[in-house]
Amino acid sequence: MDSSWSRAAAIALTQIPFLATIAYSLQDWNLLRPASQKFVWFENYVTVFTSTDLYSSMLATVVITGSSVVLSVLFGLILALLLDRNFRGRGLARTLLITPFLVMPAAAALMWKWSLFDANVGIFNWVLGVVGIPAVAWNTDFPALTIIAVMTWQFTPFMMLILLAGLQSQSKDVLEAASVDGAGVFRTFTSMTLPHMRQYIELAALLGTIFMIQVFDPVNIMTKGTGGTKTLPYLLYEKAFIALNVGEAAAYGVVTVVFTIAIATFALRFMFKIFSLEGNK
Repeated sequence: MDSSWSRAAAIALTQIPFLATIAYSLQDWNLLRPASQKFVWFENYVTVFTSTDLYSSMLATVVITGSSVVLSVLFGLILALLLDRNFRGRGLARTLLITPFLVMPAAAALMWKWSLFDANVGIFNWVLGVVGIPAVAWNTDFPALTIIAVMTWQFTPFMMLILLAGLQSQSKDVLEAASVDGAGVFRTFTSMTLPHMRQYIELAALLGTIFMIQVFDPVNIMTKGTGGTKTLPYLLYEKAFIALNVGEAAAYGVVTVVFTIAIATFALRFMFKIFSLEGNK
């Protein structure tokens, strides 16, 4: 009986809000004109798919998310290789490297915007000034790059933990045997370690994609969606809380949820396949 109530509660908490969003998406409901609320059925979806906003936001989401995932996996792999070695203070180094992932996204975005990227008092421009290079307005001149930098910095520790687990699961006896046979460090890494790490790299990339595709705070705080940084979450926010068009925002929300579910389903199936293969070894 308790399990039935738990399942019913879980369904109610997750599905009722989504069903309400679908109902809103079928209405012409603008908070500036509350008296004109009415059902228009699929007109909002026609507007969504015929507008360039959706496709430009999808492109921005793919570029920002894809670049952030690739860079965070690369840096995560480098850090994991360093932490896989025995050295004094390894535990402290691991703890310090994990810290960026524990920082709230809003706090991280504010720190990067004002302490690092600010055109007047930012650390990056101070360094450029030391070597005689003029200051750069990072948030306005390179908006997409600033978002990618923040997301890469914050999610590199997440990738590092997954890849470090993969490195530590590799048999040390095999690596020692390869060393005895005369294989160099580079040859051992490319021929043995990298193939072993493939499934962990793919797992980290897929999980990172699911997390990063939902990122909103850096875009909202640092660029306000300008310069090709208007991702799907920010587009939804813009339609709902700036344009106050509840019906159209709900339609964008449904499309975004379907898009995210498709990616998550692919990722979960891939993960289950990996775990099944590992269990059969």
